[in-house]
Amino acid sequence: MVSGGSASGVALAPSVSVDEANAEAFSRLDAADPWVVDVAPAGEVLPGYKENLVLTSGAPMAWENYTGGQREALIGGALFEGLATSREEAIEGFASGRIEIGACHDYAAVGSLAGIYTASMPVFVVENRAHGNVGFCNFYEGKEPRRLNYGCYDEGVHERLLHVNTVLAPVVGEAIRRSGGIALKPLIARALRMGDEVHSRNAAASILFNREILPAVLDMVGEGVPGVQETMLHLAENDYFFLRLSMAAAKASADAMVVEGSTLVSAMAFSCRGFAIKLAGLGDQWFEGPPPVHEGKLFAGHTEDEITWMGGESPITETVGLGGFAQACALSLQDYQGGSPDVMIERNREMYSITHGENGTYRIPLFSFRGTPTGVDARMVLEKDIYPVMDVGLAGRDGGQIGAGVIRAPRECFEKAMAAFEERYGAR
Repeated sequence: MVSGGSASGVALAPSVSVDEANAEAFSRLDAADPWVVDVAPAGEVLPGYKENLVLTSGAPMAWENYTGGQREALIGGALFEGLATSREEAIEGFASGRIEIGACHDYAAVGSLAGIYTASMPVFVVENRAHGNVGFCNFYEGKEPRRLNYGCYDEGVHERLLHVNTVLAPVVGEAIRRSGGIALKPLIARALRMGDEVHSRNAAASILFNREILPAVLDMVGEGVPGVQETMLHLAENDYFFLRLSMAAAKASADAMVVEGSTLVSAMAFSCRGFAIKLAGLGDQWFEGPPPVHEGKLFAGHTEDEITWMGGESPITETVGLGGFAQACALSLQDYQGGSPDVMIERNREMYSITHGENGTYRIPLFSFRGTPTGVDARMVLEKDIYPVMDVGLAGRDGGQIGAGVIRAPRECFEKAMAAFEERYGAR
């Protein structure tokens, strides 16, 4: 069984300054070496996972606080896993505690949008070989707008999830194992040079990943392993497949940042109720605020009043210097999520003023291969009045994806985080 959880913190003496603590946290993040080594059911590899547990995005909450699409996704997860036979039975199960709810981050995992995990769902297992910790992310369901992570559960969603469990995941997992694991950091760095930011654009990274597993896949075809052709065709037509790998790589990287006295942000996520962050110097404590500020581009036939929040932990990519922090690598996103090249470039440059340093591996060609801004410093966010920018998909109140855009983290999270930091460490 693979163990997860945050890497052990580095205890610093009281005399060590915040700047020194931040330098250590940044160094650990920058040195991270994530490798995808396996695919396995969540119940077998996530630490402490229970058969009656359903994971979802954001800071932990009680069942009654989940609303809208995130609540619907939890119900759908319970139905898919067979923890309930009807919607009413699922609701009763959550209310009574017979079906448990967990927060993905508490299990070294991250989830896209509503972020639903159940015991049978396959997950990518990503080892951070520089620090020994592990991160997880579940599989991409496919490009259909109605997906469980977007608050939808019906017969079509059920069949696609079952197909992932029984066909796609076993083939991908076998290919990864036969390959001896795949180093994700150099792959991501190359994808940035090819027009991705590996959050809202993953076309190049998905192709590069397919190339990495191709030798193993060809062997599997020769041996008559079932489902190989179908799986590779699925991967070939789904440009977003790699997002779950970039999220798992980012989680494994960010969890190594835990350092006493650091004000760097180690996680960003949101739920149906609001946005939240963690600081590297305050461990697993979340600091919550209202929903993020957004701007975006809606798919045809949809309007602004349909936009709803149902969770999301893909901003873990921005936490490690990707996504919105590499937006200048992916100017083609303007066609998908709105904006203009000038606006995207300016946003990206702005992030340097609130980060500790520049990434040593992830670089932006447009900026003469300057490293991406990495290591959001909560102190600088408040001082500069500039807030982290994230590329995201936009969910609709009736479920499904209705557009894409950019969000900004709310100020309140950083105010609460720094108040708690000063209470613990004093004004350092």
